[in-house]
Amino acid sequence: MESVKSKIGEMEDESLNRVCQQQNKIKELQKEHKALQAKCEHYEKKQMEQQETIASLQKDIYRLTKEDEERIITRNRVFSYLCKRVPHTILDRQLLCLIDYYESKIRKFHKQRQYREDESQSEEDYRSLSASPTYKGLLMSLQNQLKDSKSKIDALLSEKVNLQKDLETRPTQHELRLYKQQVKKLEKALKKSIKLQDLISQKKAEDKEGKDEPSKDNQQQTLIDQRYFQVLRSINSIIHNPRAPVIIYKQSKGGAQHFNRDLVQDCGFEHLVPIIEMWADQLASLKDLYKSLKILSAGLVPWHNLKKQDENEGVKVEDLLFIVDTMLEEVENKEKDSNMPDFQILRAIVSHFQKLFDVPSLTGVYPRMNEVYTRLGEVNNAVRNLQELLELDSSSSLCVLVSTVGKLCRLVNEDVNEQVMQVLGPEDLQSIINKLEEHEEFFPAFQAFTNDLLEILEIDDLDAIVPAVRKLKILSH
Repeated sequence: MESVKSKIGEMEDESLNRVCQQQNKIKELQKEHKALQAKCEHYEKKQMEQQETIASLQKDIYRLTKEDEERIITRNRVFSYLCKRVPHTILDRQLLCLIDYYESKIRKFHKQRQYREDESQSEEDYRSLSASPTYKGLLMSLQNQLKDSKSKIDALLSEKVNLQKDLETRPTQHELRLYKQQVKKLEKALKKSIKLQDLISQKKAEDKEGKDEPSKDNQQQTLIDQRYFQVLRSINSIIHNPRAPVIIYKQSKGGAQHFNRDLVQDCGFEHLVPIIEMWADQLASLKDLYKSLKILSAGLVPWHNLKKQDENEGVKVEDLLFIVDTMLEEVENKEKDSNMPDFQILRAIVSHFQKLFDVPSLTGVYPRMNEVYTRLGEVNNAVRNLQELLELDSSSSLCVLVSTVGKLCRLVNEDVNEQVMQVLGPEDLQSIINKLEEHEEFFPAFQAFTNDLLEILEIDDLDAIVPAVRKLKILSH
């Protein structure tokens, strides 16, 4: 009893030390959590600032695009005012560049003039302020504000440096996860230690009560021993069963049959432990057997897709029997069908098909074969339709079909050329080219003229130009 009490005291001291360590670690983790929250807020502020800069840049881009559009519009307006037409030659482009240059100069002069006007206005305001009596007081207050702001900026910079150093020493997200896991483990250990303390206190109370009532404890202990003995007898009967494996059955003969306290204390069931360990080893070796059978089946019957085993599930004997049965069926089929080609030949054919039609895996062979078959059927149908349309024989080759289609295309092109020549009038190609060039020179000026008319008359349709001009003529009379 004294040794048990000393052990209990040691366990209590250890549990108290652990509890103190756990509480210290929890406090440290809480501090780190607060620091990480502050870091999160800092990064959120940075994100808001970046969003504001992005919005300002978008506004600048919009303003620049508007200025560019206005520049192009003014340039075209000046050119149309000077030349009364639309630019379309190299000289016109050079003239546009010159217009851009002078327009930029004019805008620059306008800005300088506005800047000088603003400067003169500010000087007048400054003179008026210097003339006022409260100007010196304002200057002093501004100087004091500048000093305060500089001191605040220095303090913020030092605080920023300290925060950066603190952030560098802070743990990363991965370390934080590890700390959280450790906290959970420590909480579990704390709960266990609390339960252990409760059990120890209960044990002490039971020890005190046991001194008064030793007979009740002896009766409970005998009942527990009888239950344990029944469990051991049931395990021993399973091992003695003739359905057990032969080696295990031979090793398990001669077990205990009747309850005896002395026999239990003398390890009468000690032969059960190695037998159960051997069973566990045999069950664990089933996984290795499953892997080797899987490799063997992949070599013999690679077209059979075995389902992937879940790592959490154990290996079943039914799965092993299924793999062996599939391999046996394949061997029996090979023996029956002796006229079948060799596996190497079939594999070479499949690999050749994969190279021809760019199939990376075996699972894609059947879909690609179906695709090739459908494409071949479509091509055959198209060839038959062309042969029927061109009134060719069904036995004619593809070369004949291609040559006839080429002849038809040439005939169609010749007909188109004749129609163009009929529409344009003269048969000379040079005259046609000259007419097209005249059209290219005339059409832009005509288009610019019509656009100007539409803008002046404030109408949208070409048909409305003549009525609008007539109205103006009537109004002028």
